[in-house]
Amino acid sequence: MRMLINVPETVVADALRGMAAAHPDLVVDVEQRVVVRRDAPVAGQVGLVSGGGSGHEPLHAGFVGPGMLSAACPGEVFTSPVPDQMVRAVAAVDSGEGVLLVVKNYTGDVLNFDMAAELAEDEGVRLAKVLVDDDVAVTDSLYTAGRRGTGATLFVEKIAGAAAEAGAPLERVEAIARRVNEGSRSFGVALSAVTTPAKGSPTFDLPPGELELGIGIHGEPGRERRSMMTSREIADFTVHALLEDRTPTGPVLVLVNGMGATPLLELYGFNGEVQKVLAERGVTVARTLVGNYVTSLDMAGCSVTLCQVDEELLRLWDAPVQTAALRWGR
Repeated sequence: MRMLINVPETVVADALRGMAAAHPDLVVDVEQRVVVRRDAPVAGQVGLVSGGGSGHEPLHAGFVGPGMLSAACPGEVFTSPVPDQMVRAVAAVDSGEGVLLVVKNYTGDVLNFDMAAELAEDEGVRLAKVLVDDDVAVTDSLYTAGRRGTGATLFVEKIAGAAAEAGAPLERVEAIARRVNEGSRSFGVALSAVTTPAKGSPTFDLPPGELELGIGIHGEPGRERRSMMTSREIADFTVHALLEDRTPTGPVLVLVNGMGATPLLELYGFNGEVQKVLAERGVTVARTLVGNYVTSLDMAGCSVTLCQVDEELLRLWDAPVQTAALRWGR
């Protein structure tokens, strides 16, 4: 196993210490596993809390900061954070205006965030929750009942975070987050298997010369396995799957996301093919983001997320953001 780590047992804690050293604008509690923007709670502002298993960086801790998340709870690798982490995060960001929980649709995340919500509400915190379930590849997979939450999480956290930063009330922030999720669809492709530090070997078998279409961010099985395809062929298959599920009636945001081990040279080339296919299908692209944002450790591959936007959602997407992994407009 060749990984830039000390021992598997301390991977998450070591990463959090490194994050704290690199980003003094964040409060990183290594022991309690909570990352909070330093100015939280912000008076008059709804708090946004999300989290999930580590291994998907920069999701979620890399998106903590002005214009996005107020706090994030990193669990162990591919393992949900525990309710105590979430309760601490909620308490740290609650200004009295309420807190929105952004939850990817995985069984552990859903159950633990629900338990945390009950505990926080018992303490008098006003809460709302949005479930992200954008993956069109499969339903009822290894980790979840219903569709998996993947790339749209970034869109939900950014756009809802901008609404909160602008002073929108909890009900409005929640409604915007739901609109973003409902207007988003994702599809992922694996070119190689993922290796977790604890296991030290690939978590599934993907023979040389083959790829998996519709893979999940934990290495869950996809729709089908095929011989290796060209970038254009993968783009055509992916966009077809997205538009077959939901044809946009307006402009879209496009996220071409790397799974962790695919270089930007390939991702930008793939984005060019995705843009061609979308143009051929008559889809108008408003904005495009390319890079590693919702990853799966060392998996080679990519995912595409489309999010239909109107003037309001596009304005919120363009609003300033200042986080470790996403920043513009300041």
